[in-house]
Amino acid sequence: MLPDYELLELVLFRVFVRKDPKDVAKRLIARFGSFAEVINAPAEGLKQVKDVGDAVVTELKIIQASALRLAKSEITGRPVLSSWTQVLDYLRAARAYENRELFRILFVDKKNRLIADEVQGEGAVDHTQVFVRELVKRGLELSATAITLVHNHRSGNLSPWLADNDMMKLMMEAARRFGSRSHYCRA
Repeated sequence: MLPDYELLELVLFRVFVRKDPKDVAKRLIARFGSFAEVINAPAEGLKQVKDVGDAVVTELKIIQASALRLAKSEITGRPVLSSWTQVLDYLRAARAYENRELFRILFVDKKNRLIADEVQGEGAVDHTQVFVRELVKRGLELSATAITLVHNHRSGNLSPWLADNDMMKLMMEAARRFGSRSHYCRA
């Protein structure tokens, strides 16, 4: 398997036709940490690296969109909850490198096929506000029979905070009252 900087170098060859992209690839890895973090980095952050302009950003965002499409195709139309590994892989590809907290919901049908994956709340570095009413309303609109609640902590600490537990219990109870199964996942 190729090291991250070599894979990134191969991607950048299309942009740097007359220049070796090795130095740019190494600077990007040094700044962001890994191939995955580079392709998921915001455009503004990428452009702060020497020799990175719009063409590099576009190339990296094409790779990001391709990776997301591949991950999503693995679970779309298939039983979502039959494999937590697939769901977690998809979620990591979709939003793992966000720099703020997100509360997202996977809505599934009676055959456990993904209907929709939606961000229901975006927060600051340490807080996300979500409303039970909106969760129930959206679930009914989609005729979802089950939901998976997903919440990330940008700190990397997967231990739930007391407020998280209270919010999740409230959400899961609301889903149950409307006949939906619910699951909670911290990512």
